[in-house]
Amino acid sequence: MATSILKQLPKSTAELEITIPWSEIKTTYQVVLDQVTKESEIPGFRKGKAPKKMVEEKIDKGKIYEEVIKRIIPKAYAEAVSTHKLQPISSPKIEVVKAKQDEDWQVKATISLKPKISLKNYKDKIRDLKKAKVKIWTPGENQKENTKEPSKLSVDEIINALADEVEVELSDELITQEANRMLSDLIDQTKQLGLTVEQYLISKGKTNEQLRAEYTHTAKRNLTVEFALTEVADVENITVSQEDLDKILEKVEKPEEKEKLKKDSYYLAHLIRQQKTLDFLSNL
Repeated sequence: MATSILKQLPKSTAELEITIPWSEIKTTYQVVLDQVTKESEIPGFRKGKAPKKMVEEKIDKGKIYEEVIKRIIPKAYAEAVSTHKLQPISSPKIEVVKAKQDEDWQVKATISLKPKISLKNYKDKIRDLKKAKVKIWTPGENQKENTKEPSKLSVDEIINALADEVEVELSDELITQEANRMLSDLIDQTKQLGLTVEQYLISKGKTNEQLRAEYTHTAKRNLTVEFALTEVADVENITVSQEDLDKILEKVEKPEEKEKLKKDSYYLAHLIRQQKTLDFLSNL
C-alpha cells in the first residue's frame, strides 16, 4: 500500500509526497500486460494466444507503463487524501518524481484547499456605496425626485464592492487552473471564428504574456467573488429549497432542457443560492 507525507503550504495549498511500492506497480503491470496479451494479434498465433513474454518483447513497454500510471496513481492519491482527511476543491497537479523499474515510485500532488475568507466590513461597504448614490435635492429641482433613500445597486456594483472589500487566500494552483480554463475557452471561440490565438492576439495588440497576465487577474477576481458569495450565504444561512428548484423548472418549456436541469440540480441550486445572496446584498 502507498504511503504519503503531507506538507501544508501557504495560500491554502497542500502537497502530498506519495511513495508507491514497486510490488504494487509490478502487480498492476502484470494485470495490464495480461489484458494487452488477450487483445494482441501476432503472426502465427490466434488473437490473444501468443505467449505473454513474446507480446511483451514486441510491444512498447512505455505504453504499458502509461496505463499502469493511469490506474495506480489516482488510487494512491485518493488513499492519501483520505488518510490525511483533506478536502480538495479542484483537481490536483500531479508530478511523477521518480518512476524506475525495480524501485518504489515517488509522486507529488499539489492540492488546492478551501481558502481562508475574511468578509471584513462588507455590509458597511455596500451600504456606504448605496448612500453615495442618493440624489441630493437642490433648489430648482422637482423635490419628488429626491428619494432620500439609498439607491439600488447593480449586480456589477455589488460584485465590485464585495471583491474590493473581502480577503480570500486563494491557492496559486487554483488560480492557474481557472486561468487555463478561460484560455481554453478562448481557443475554442477563436477556432469557431476561423482564427488562431496568434491572429487574435495580433488583432488585440497583445502578447501571450499580457493575455496570460490579464486572465490570471480575472481568474483571481472571479474566484474571490465566487468564494465570498458562498461565505455570505453560509454566514446568513441562505438556503435553496425544493420549492425554489421547482419554480425554476416549471418555467422551462422544452422537456429535454428540463430533464437536463433536473440532472444538474446541484449546479442549478448553486445558481439559485448565488442569486438569493446577491438579492440579500442588494437589500442591505
